[in-house]
Amino acid sequence: MLRDSIATESIYGFAPVAQQADVQPSEPIFVLSSSQLQDIISRAVLPLQDEISQLKVTVAQQGEDIAALKSTERLNFDDIRDLYTAIGEIEQRQQIKPQPLQKDRGEILRALLAANGGKMLAKDARQKMRLDEATFSRLLEVSQDHIEKKSYHFDRRQSILIIK
Repeated sequence: MLRDSIATESIYGFAPVAQQADVQPSEPIFVLSSSQLQDIISRAVLPLQDEISQLKVTVAQQGEDIAALKSTERLNFDDIRDLYTAIGEIEQRQQIKPQPLQKDRGEILRALLAANGGKMLAKDARQKMRLDEATFSRLLEVSQDHIEKKSYHFDRRQSILIIK
């Protein structure tokens, strides 16, 4: 005990006078070797290093995911543009225009009606085909299996042609 009090007094002897009264040893001092200290530090730091490396991997993966999403977004816009182009081409193909050299006038009339959405005023069809009224009437009689003739609901004097 005497030795401890001498050691404590010699430690307090280095402190300024104001602090000497307040300082009292409450716990014993631990002495660690450098290998023990490194072991304690490594046990505290290793889990943190593992977590940091996992976070780095996660951040790298998220960066790759973002890059992939951006490229997919560009592809989607390109795909949409291609779809609109394809739709336009299909619509152009559906607008079948009668060829002047077609031999069968019935086919010409069906193509003309198809180009106009399947319906057309009889007067307009006759004028586009450049036929007189008698020839056009005979054509409608022959084409009764494929083309229907109804009176136009706005003007009963006119008739409308519809593809069956």
